[in-house]
Amino acid sequence: MARYDPKTAEPRQQARWAAAGAFRAPETSTGRPKYYVLEMFPYPSGNIHMGHARNYVMGDVVARLKRAQGFDVLHPMGWDAFGMPAENAAMERGVHPGDWTRSNIAAMREQLKLLGLSLDWSREFATCEPEYYGKQQAWFLELFRRGLVYRREGTVNWDPVDATVLANEQVIDGRGWRSGAVVEKRKLNQWFLRITDYADDLIEGLKELEGRWPDKVRLMQENWIGRSKGLEMIWRFAGQPPEGFEDGITVYTTRPDTLFGAGFLGLAPDHPISQRLAAENPEVAAFVAECRKGGASTADIEQAEKIGRDTGLRVLHPFDGREIPVWIANFILSDYGTGAVFGCPAHDQRDLDFARKYGLPVIPVVRPDGAGDDFSIGDEAYVGPGRLFHSDFLNGMEVEAAKAAAIARIEAMGQGAGATVYRLRDWGVSRQRYWGCPIPVIHCDACGVLPVPGDQLPVVLPEDVTFDVPGNPLDRHPTWKHVACPDCGGAATRETETLDTFVDSSWYFARFADPNAAEPINAAAANRWLPVDQYIGGVEHAVLHLLYARFISRALSDAGLMSVKEPFAGLFTQGMVVHETYRTADGQWVEPADVDLTTEAGKRSARRLSTGEALAIGDVEKMSKSKKNVVAPQEIVDLHGVDAGRLFVLSDSPPERDVQWTTGGVEGASRFVQRVWAEFDREIGPGAPDADVALRRETHKTIKAVTEGVEQFRFNSAIAKLYGFLGALRAHESAGGEARREALSAFARLISPFVPHLAEECWTRLGEDGMILDASWPAFDPALAADDEVTLPIQVNGKRRGEIRVARGLEPAEVEAIVLADSEVLARLEGQTVRKVVVVKDRIVNLVVA
Repeated sequence: MARYDPKTAEPRQQARWAAAGAFRAPETSTGRPKYYVLEMFPYPSGNIHMGHARNYVMGDVVARLKRAQGFDVLHPMGWDAFGMPAENAAMERGVHPGDWTRSNIAAMREQLKLLGLSLDWSREFATCEPEYYGKQQAWFLELFRRGLVYRREGTVNWDPVDATVLANEQVIDGRGWRSGAVVEKRKLNQWFLRITDYADDLIEGLKELEGRWPDKVRLMQENWIGRSKGLEMIWRFAGQPPEGFEDGITVYTTRPDTLFGAGFLGLAPDHPISQRLAAENPEVAAFVAECRKGGASTADIEQAEKIGRDTGLRVLHPFDGREIPVWIANFILSDYGTGAVFGCPAHDQRDLDFARKYGLPVIPVVRPDGAGDDFSIGDEAYVGPGRLFHSDFLNGMEVEAAKAAAIARIEAMGQGAGATVYRLRDWGVSRQRYWGCPIPVIHCDACGVLPVPGDQLPVVLPEDVTFDVPGNPLDRHPTWKHVACPDCGGAATRETETLDTFVDSSWYFARFADPNAAEPINAAAANRWLPVDQYIGGVEHAVLHLLYARFISRALSDAGLMSVKEPFAGLFTQGMVVHETYRTADGQWVEPADVDLTTEAGKRSARRLSTGEALAIGDVEKMSKSKKNVVAPQEIVDLHGVDAGRLFVLSDSPPERDVQWTTGGVEGASRFVQRVWAEFDREIGPGAPDADVALRRETHKTIKAVTEGVEQFRFNSAIAKLYGFLGALRAHESAGGEARREALSAFARLISPFVPHLAEECWTRLGEDGMILDASWPAFDPALAADDEVTLPIQVNGKRRGEIRVARGLEPAEVEAIVLADSEVLARLEGQTVRKVVVVKDRIVNLVVA
């Protein structure tokens, strides 16, 4: 038989699948169980590389397995197509964002099809099309009517040069990523969704996901929501209070046990008292303005240098009457708690850094067990457990008991009460962008803010916009924003802000159930397919995207648009594909395809193929266009075939870890493809009984191991078993007849999720009818799949000294006799006398020697 030729086989099989409409999910129930597989849909940047491919191939393996196991499978694809990169392209290249986006989608669609993915392309949509975002506007207005959408002032990152709000990720070292201008924190009227209404439900829902979601992701979400129980209390002023604050300053704290360690009281720069003082004092105003520079995110504020200003105000300690200074500090957030905190420097690192900088008191009040009254604080705050000291009536109590006692005392004094607060803030969805979903409301001076009438949806973006002036083109459009008020008929204007793209991805999985439905979500279709049984994507989306999708599912469910509140029953976060980087002497990145690598005397070197110049070999990093360390699917198809590329990204490391792309690795996968093909060309002889039995055992063990490997996302282990099974087929070459045919039939089906094109060719070579795609997954006989031997570790006086293979199920006396007759075991005893042998059946052997 000739060598396997992927260049002809792969297009041939893809054409067969397409002609048969093989991957279209059935429109109505067939009576079979359903399985919904979904990878986080891509942003259409224009190019797919093998880093992206790993994500989609993993989902494809699961989808193909479930199809073979008898499930109706939904495995769709779409495009997360709105966003700032399209506007940047418009500004830089003079193209319309829509043209740029749709061109990229067309290119990426063809690249994805090269991978042979079992995608239902009939359900494809892009979020930038009115057919999608018009439905989004409809449910947005339903949430508006239900009070989950509102408008208020919010703090944003403002780029004064580009005259736009920036996402936190677009603020780099306190400057706008495009303009380089110093970013300001500015108050703007923004649209918000009341995600905080669902804070408790979102936390409780994480319990349902235990075992199906990675623990780290559930913990990240729980920490992001940040439910904490503490004390909201009033600190009364010493002397004349500022006007409007005669009762004092309200502070929230999660550590009331440390009240006796208070060193200062801190205010956020935009706290009402800070603002009042800024209006009266130019120096305070200048300080507050300085605090507004830099990003508005929690991470930005945490990382910024901590600066403060003494207001001159003093408050009285509620327990001991000390006067505590009041400072304005840049690291205090106005939207957490009350925008005011009491600082306990000894037991909070931010407070300690601040206190050391400004010479404020550092009073330890919690000491570790075993520490004495002389316990002190150096450069690190103590945040561990212990007992209270230097704390009057709290002395000797453990932390939790001291918290309860402090709260009770404050409540008895009438200065506060226990309270629960959340780190989670309401979701600000306004973006001063053109390329996004228009927010469907109308502003009328007489009637206020009104929803766009349903018969006027979708509100479609105008095409005739320009990007030659900074800012949002919708603000300056001559006609689009001017409309008649739906109530009074007078002159009114459309909302010119668009929705955060996280809104677009917060419900797309539900639209896939019926992408042509007249309503936003076809309830019957959603009830049939949701929740997503297996969701796959990067851990970088572990918090925001997943949290927003969980929130929107609950909100839409409460609104009667769907019935599933938890949208993703299973979640897997895959590792990345990484590659070496290469640079010229002047710092230019060079693509791997233009690099020649050599090794001499153990030292690797690189030269550029196109110029011959020497290159520096850099770090192994995530594949990215910016560093040009990408490998495109077309390159792999041309050199080795896509099945070899699929096999390599799945086999080289566990799927949750990064895999380093190497030429040698994909070449090895290509050799395996050829060896498999050659195995299906071997003659099947009459067979020998012993070989037949041995091969059948290997076949059923392999079916069991591969099935478990795929179902448990241990793709690399499953593939390793397939490599081993190919060796077993050759080792038992004397097997024939039904045993070998059974083995080859199972082998073809077992490889089909990983190398589907090769599997189809092998299936045809076996003389089977139809496509392997329609064949059932092989079942294993438990008796044949059971391992008839077991490896027993051998311990000598509690330390492992070897192992021995014995028949499974042997009685302890039989195992003892085998062990004491083993020459290697006797050699390790070094003349010592065996006093006792303890055998745990099929588990371990312990020798006690002296």
